[in-house]
Order: sequence, then structure tokens, then C-alpha cells
Amino acid sequence: MIAFDYLRAADRDQALSAAQSRDGARFIAGGTNLLDLMKLQVEAPRRLVDIGALDLRQIERTDEGGLRIGALVSNADLAAHPLVRARYPVLSRAILAGASAQLRNKATTAGNLLQRTRCYFFYDPAVPCNKRTPGSGCSAIGGFNRIMAVLGTSEQCIASHPSDMAVAMRVLDARVETVLPSGERRALSLDELYRLPGDTPQIETHLQPGELITAVLLPSPPTGRQTYRKVRDRASYAFALVSVAGIVSMEQDRISGAALAFGGVGTMPWRDRAAEDLLVGQQPSRALFDQAADTVLAAAIGHGENDFKIPLLRRTLAAVLGKLTETVA
Repeated sequence: MIAFDYLRAADRDQALSAAQSRDGARFIAGGTNLLDLMKLQVEAPRRLVDIGALDLRQIERTDEGGLRIGALVSNADLAAHPLVRARYPVLSRAILAGASAQLRNKATTAGNLLQRTRCYFFYDPAVPCNKRTPGSGCSAIGGFNRIMAVLGTSEQCIASHPSDMAVAMRVLDARVETVLPSGERRALSLDELYRLPGDTPQIETHLQPGELITAVLLPSPPTGRQTYRKVRDRASYAFALVSVAGIVSMEQDRISGAALAFGGVGTMPWRDRAAEDLLVGQQPSRALFDQAADTVLAAAIGHGENDFKIPLLRRTLAAVLGKLTETVA
């Protein structure tokens, strides 16, 4: 590792002040992603501000009927919480599908949302990567790109977003609460949090320097059935090739509401509301599910070795919708 300053913040004000007073400062909590990147010298923050002592580990009901999840709640505690299991099972399933038990015990809610891509080339300083070194090129384009994204890509970057939890959070319309160094507070939807790579793949979110996520807000539980399906190379501890988080409600024999989010295929946790709108009011059928997949995949671009993700997403979506609507797909 490259030398850095370390400060364990006693409270939120000290954390914000310490991050603001040093260029290149980073917050650290569980450290399950950042420390790996520092060891490889992919990231070299000049200061680490440890927020582990902050009072951000509660899961509380909100007045609106939802949940407020502290930024430092561990993935394990969030997945096991009775209210999450009962009211947001898609979130619990997604978290349990990600990483190992040891990592879930350490990783935090905010850290999971902000984890960086597992692109092989991003992790290897010996090869070009625009996300790591802007302007150096993208080694995945024309290279080994089996795990890369097919949605939301650009000529500068095709790295996929790795989080399972973020996919479930997006389908649930989660928002993140943040506080700026000035003390100003914000609430961002995940649509507003994440950025597409475009010409600046090194900038992954709309967070400002020194802005601290303090909580994640879930709205009241959605009606309908929920599920999360993850397709991966092995049964455990593998990132998604394709994943689908789905919520569908039915009235009589028609779909009355639908929410879908996708992992493994996008440069950010992916959602296509046009596909959801297409489903509403319709009788479920394989033909309808294929139309929804056509909508999601309309702008999909494969790069050779990851071409298989396009038909795989189609089949996985049909299976999820078939289960949620109790239709044989």
C-alpha cells in the first residue's frame, strides 16, 4: 500500500471535517472492497476516515410505513432482520445471494451500494483501463469480456456493476440519505445516485467529494409477490452473470403492477420502466414476457464473449415473470 493518514471519527461532524480537510480522503467502514483496491494500488487515498464508530447501525420504521436502514448496518444483519424478511423478501434474497457469510458479516449497506466493478482489467494496473486511468483505453473491449455489461455501456467502458443488494434496492425504489461537508442533507433515488460511464467512467456516482451516506430509505412494502433470481458460474460466492429482481401484483388474471431490476448486465443496477409499463394490464404469457425482454434489451450491445448474456437475460426474465404470475413460461 501507499502511505496514507488514518483517522477514526468519533462523530459525524468530525468525519465530515476530516474528509473535507484533505484532498483524496475516503470514508471507510467494512473495507471489504476499498482495502483490496488499496493493496493492488488501484486506489491510493491520501486519508482514510474510519466511520465505524458512528451511530448508523439501526433499522427503524418510518412514519410512511417503510424502513430507514443505517449506512453501517451489516449485510448479514439486514438480510436477517425480521421486517426485511417479511416485507422485503427480494432484498433479503439478493443479499444472501451475494458474497460469503464472512463478507456479509463485515460489509455495510452503504459500502455495498458504492462498491466498484470487479472488471479484471480495472483490478490490474499493468493494463489500460479508463475507469482506473482516464484516457488509457478499455482493455475489455476486444479483450476477455465474459462478465462485462451489455446495457449502459460506452466506447470508454463496458464494466458491469457487481452488487446484488443494489439491484433489489433499485426495484424497491430505495433512496439514500446523505450529508454534505457543509451540513446540507440530500435524499437521492438510485437513479440519481449512479452515473452511466459515458466519457467519464471513473466517476461512478453523483455524490460530491466528502459527501457521506447516512442511511437508505425504503418506501412502504410493495403489493404483490417478490423474488430475486441470480444466474452465476457456480452455486456460491460468484458475481451474477444475469440477475433479476421482480415484484408483480395480479388482479384476477391480469398484471396490475410490475417492477423489474437487473444485475450483471448493466454498468449500474439496471431498471427499464418501459418494460414494466408494457406488462401492466396484460394477461401473462410467454409472448408478453418476450415483449418485455425485447424492451429491456433494445439497446443491448454484446462484445463477443459476453454475447450470451442477451439470451440469458431473456430466459431468466421469463422464468421470473412466470414464477411471479404463476404462469408456465
